[in-house]
Amino acid sequence: MQVLRCGRFRLELDRPRIMAIVNVTPDSFSGDGLGRDLDAAVRRAQAAVDAGADLLDIGGESTRPGSEPVSEQEELDRVIPLVERLADWAVPVSIDTFKPAVMRESLRAGASLINDINAFRAPGAIDAVRDSEAALCVMHMQGEPRGMQSDPRYDDVVAEVLEFLERRVRALTDKGVGRDRILLDPGFGFGKTLEHNLALFRTLDRFVAQDYPMLVGVSRKSMLGAITGRPVGERVHASVAAALIAVGQGAQIVRVHDVAATRDALKVWQAVTGVPA
Repeated sequence: MQVLRCGRFRLELDRPRIMAIVNVTPDSFSGDGLGRDLDAAVRRAQAAVDAGADLLDIGGESTRPGSEPVSEQEELDRVIPLVERLADWAVPVSIDTFKPAVMRESLRAGASLINDINAFRAPGAIDAVRDSEAALCVMHMQGEPRGMQSDPRYDDVVAEVLEFLERRVRALTDKGVGRDRILLDPGFGFGKTLEHNLALFRTLDRFVAQDYPMLVGVSRKSMLGAITGRPVGERVHASVAAALIAVGQGAQIVRVHDVAATRDALKVWQAVTGVPA
């Protein structure tokens, strides 16, 4: 059984874990951004935990395709008050950021996981997290959010994403980051066409074979809209199906908007497969 060192937590991965998305942005692609309404964000987080979330992932900057960057101070103002409110809860708090300063301040405020779409490539990012106990999610992205979906191209998307993740893991471990703090994310929708995403989904077992825990986040994403023809607000069923496929392929953590629906589906899957509940 894998155990992820995650700040003050030791997250056992003997069963699939649910990471709930809590967006404190005004422009989330899924329409669930809460801006700077701290009380609403705390209520959203509490509802997610009550519904069965095992982790909370706080995002203070939209990374949807075409999104504009926000300043470091604006992101700090959005996320740090919420981290401080949630830091002593019974579940790990994750911060979805690629800014080293936001990483550092979030860790000081009590965050247990840093979820970086840029795979800790920003100058100073590894130094910001190296000496902490936080878990580190290494994600693949081609390009940057503003233009990543304009014309993504690969010769072999699976091989290239795997090779990228291996390089970034080496960059972390060479700086002294323990292997038990690292998890991987193929980065569905981040500089990838529908066919690229499907190719990655069909080969998730190759990512699992890297012996690091794997996080998959496809909840409500445009790939599901392309498949089903449904707008973002009507992708719950598709999102749950994708989460089940991911855990069936070996993903240990699924990052979702719809916690209760995902938890119910996983309970059925666990009852059938015999995986511990």
